[in-house]
Formats: sequence, C-alpha cells, structure tokens
Amino acid sequence: MSYYQHHLFFCTNQRDEDAERPWCAQCGSVELRAWAKARIKELNLAGPGGVRVNNAGCLDRCELGPALVVYPDGVWYTYIDEDDLEEIIQSHVINGQVVERLRLPEDASP
Repeated sequence: MSYYQHHLFFCTNQRDEDAERPWCAQCGSVELRAWAKARIKELNLAGPGGVRVNNAGCLDRCELGPALVVYPDGVWYTYIDEDDLEEIIQSHVINGQVVERLRLPEDASP
C-alpha cells in the first residue's frame, strides 16, 4: 500500500505579470489549495494512509487551469471555487468516483 491513499497536487505556479501564458495562481489556486488542505484535515483524512495536499510547481496545463492532479489515479481536474473542490473531495477522494464535469482532457492540447 502507498504511504498516502491519495495525493493532491495543486499547481500554484506564478509567472511574471507580462508573461504570455496564464498561470494558476492568478486563478486563486494558492488560496483554494489552502482551503482544500484545511478541509481534508477537518474531515480527518489527512496523514499517512490518508490524503496529502501539496503545492506543485507548474504542471504545464495552466491554459486549462487552475490545475489539480490526484494521484495515484492520475486524474487531472480544473476547478473554480470551494464548491468544485468539495465535489472532488467527496466524489473522488472519498467515494472513488471521478468528477467528469471538472476533469481535464487526457491529451495535452488546451
């Protein structure tokens, strides 16, 4: 068994203001990752054998972001707010059901 049942990586990448590409932090990913981390703790899911919520550098999908990937499942999501993250936590993390409406396409194109 893996050390964590699920590992949630949130892109919190920041670019220079004059960057040509968007970045996830400009969509609130830093604050929303903090909310998800607190929510996982509140649900008593945090820690070994449970769930770990981490910052990630650029996941290179910022055009579709903010981006979040859930491992070991390798499912990529986008989200807008706490409600979206709550749905990912309840449906995917707790009940094992992928949230298709928030899932990013598997191919690399935006």
